[in-house]
Amino acid sequence: MAKTAKSAGKTMRYRCSECGCVSLTMVGRCPDCGGWGTMAEDIPLKEDRTGRLAAASAKPISSADVLPEERVPSGVGELDRVLGGGWVKGGVVLLGGEPGVGKSTLLLQVCDAMSNAGKRALYISGEESAGQLALRAKRIGVSGGNIDMMCGNDLMSMLDASAGYEFIVVDSVQAFKLDEGLGWAGSPGQVRTAASCSAEVAKRGGVPMVMVGHITKQGQIAGPKILEHMVDVVLFFSGERTSAHRLLRAEKNRFGSTDELGIFEMGERGLVPVTDPSHLYWSVNGAAVPGVAVGISLEGSRPLAAEIQALSCATPYPYPKRTSRGIETSRLQLLLAVLERRCGIFSRGSDVYANVAGGFFLDDPAADLSICAALASSLKDVPVSPDTCFIGEIGLAGEVRAAARTHLRIREASRLGFKNAVISAREKLYDVPDGIEITKVFVLSQMLEKVIR
Repeated sequence: MAKTAKSAGKTMRYRCSECGCVSLTMVGRCPDCGGWGTMAEDIPLKEDRTGRLAAASAKPISSADVLPEERVPSGVGELDRVLGGGWVKGGVVLLGGEPGVGKSTLLLQVCDAMSNAGKRALYISGEESAGQLALRAKRIGVSGGNIDMMCGNDLMSMLDASAGYEFIVVDSVQAFKLDEGLGWAGSPGQVRTAASCSAEVAKRGGVPMVMVGHITKQGQIAGPKILEHMVDVVLFFSGERTSAHRLLRAEKNRFGSTDELGIFEMGERGLVPVTDPSHLYWSVNGAAVPGVAVGISLEGSRPLAAEIQALSCATPYPYPKRTSRGIETSRLQLLLAVLERRCGIFSRGSDVYANVAGGFFLDDPAADLSICAALASSLKDVPVSPDTCFIGEIGLAGEVRAAARTHLRIREASRLGFKNAVISAREKLYDVPDGIEITKVFVLSQMLEKVIR
């Protein structure tokens, strides 16, 4: 039933933390979005003595004091790359990922690195006991003497005791039960309250904080969507169970770019940063095989070589198959249509399979030219020279468009030992490294005539 404050003439309202739906009665399930445990009391704005809403005073944006950005290195180069240079004092980071991908392992290693740099780190765990956490730290070789841990479910008391630390980890935000929040541990109300209290401690003390978040089977961070709005940075840690490599990306970053990619390799002693990722996605095979081409992709400011593999064979079905891994199937179909319409290379009678070696997902538009080269090579059964790489975007008219930061890609191709790079004729290069030849083409058919005869 609705609670009415008769003396003040006000009626209690309840608002959904997911969609903002307002109800006059307290219900367990939101009538609009259907979320369970998302309805919470809607606190009205403060009023002055006359009954009017209190107004805030505004000031010019130019009058605000702008402090120089100060970064705190995490001690892990790949993590600093994704963050934009390190932690920001008072910044709150949300780290999500599949169970067992290595989130806690990464954060323990970060605590160890910061401890070795003279920083005091606090690890708050709501899922593991002190013995389990210490056993994990011992297994991966964490030896920092400035790392303290607190284990339990009383988050407020642990946050109250966090004064004096220079780095705090909360693992995980869905594991705590607070008296101030509604529902059980992990419910939207509890997750929102735990995140709000943790962020307030970080902001007030100027301490960088990382909150670990569970994800749902759809791949999204569990809890209300407002959780991602409350933090400054949202990181996703991913990796295939059959592979030792882990990828770290930023979905949101108030202090830097979201284009950077961090790559780690999981070993017996924890996560090891991969400083030269090109060799992960390129087999460096000297033999020329039909259907194999190498493109120079760009992940943020980091160029890396990606090996595209294509296989075509006669289909026994009336509708040929189009299967891809690491490339969107719609993108594969589009490029096959351009090859057929603009270059006369037909694939309607063949099943076509495409793959990016190493399990890498390729979404860089400049990889179009390398994908087309691999597809044409497979359909014509003519190999591409292993000393050739491809950089360029393909339009529906068959034109080869210029790529972003081509000079960085050419430099990486030269470092890896490629002798020829096929790029758009619309590119303007002023500094070409020694030992690599540049082949410029205007349209896709010119590339096929020069490279795939």
